[in-house]
Amino acid sequence: MAIFEGAGVALVTPMNDDLTVNYSKLEQLLEEQIAGGTDAIIICGTTGESATLSEEEHANVIRFAIEKVNHRIPVVAGTGSNCTATAVKLSKEAAEAGAEAVLVVTPYYNKATQNGLIAHYKEIANAIDIPVILYNVPSRTGVGMTPQTIATLVNEVDNIVGVKEASGNISTVAQILHLCGDKVDLYSGNDDQTIPMLSLGAKGVISVLSNVAPKYTHDMVTSYLNGDTAKAAQMQLDALPLIDALFCEVNPIPVKAALNMQGKEVGSLRAPLSEMEDGHKEVLRAAMKDMNLI
Repeated sequence: MAIFEGAGVALVTPMNDDLTVNYSKLEQLLEEQIAGGTDAIIICGTTGESATLSEEEHANVIRFAIEKVNHRIPVVAGTGSNCTATAVKLSKEAAEAGAEAVLVVTPYYNKATQNGLIAHYKEIANAIDIPVILYNVPSRTGVGMTPQTIATLVNEVDNIVGVKEASGNISTVAQILHLCGDKVDLYSGNDDQTIPMLSLGAKGVISVLSNVAPKYTHDMVTSYLNGDTAKAAQMQLDALPLIDALFCEVNPIPVKAALNMQGKEVGSLRAPLSEMEDGHKEVLRAAMKDMNLI
């Protein structure tokens, strides 16, 4: 059984003016996502600025989200690292805190071989007893998992059950599903490919768009899963200008700007991320207005 089906939000981490984590705002965002129909919370992923959270902050944010959501919907904790021992530690802490699953990105910068990736993920998965979702995003990490590597992992490790696939290559998606079949739950990691990936057998999306449009994203995926493929396809096409604007600078720069345009007051970004350029902000603002989100 899938950890979730539908639209999971890759949630931002809101910051105070001094760039400490704003927990009261985080609680508000969690409640708004649940009220908007979001099917799962993905906390401390790329969108959550996990790369600039300390290990202590990382664990605290995950624990806080789990406590506040309180099993109303699944919480998937981002616990990846380019150090296997650190990823094991973060994953153990998330499991002990009550996460329904962990999302583990390929180790960045090191550029491990495929054999190295297999050993990395096996060590993490064998250290915990909750499901593991692999996260393949080579544009950010410098290394990608081949479909064959993913098939090896899901066939040899019982609790490796899912993949967030963000390579952007639909042929790769098809190969993963061809090799793994019903042994893997696949989630789109790219908002602009949600419906195409659902058509191949994906279970849903781990979405940046859901931060600003949780109901819309949920309804789009649900429409497809309920058989209204024409409506879902049109919703996907209608959202493309906003999705493009949300990725015109590196994520999560635009989505934090978009949330602030909505009056959410999620704060700024930790360095080396910088504020969105004014020209891009105007494009984003226009796309948000067109979707009636501001």
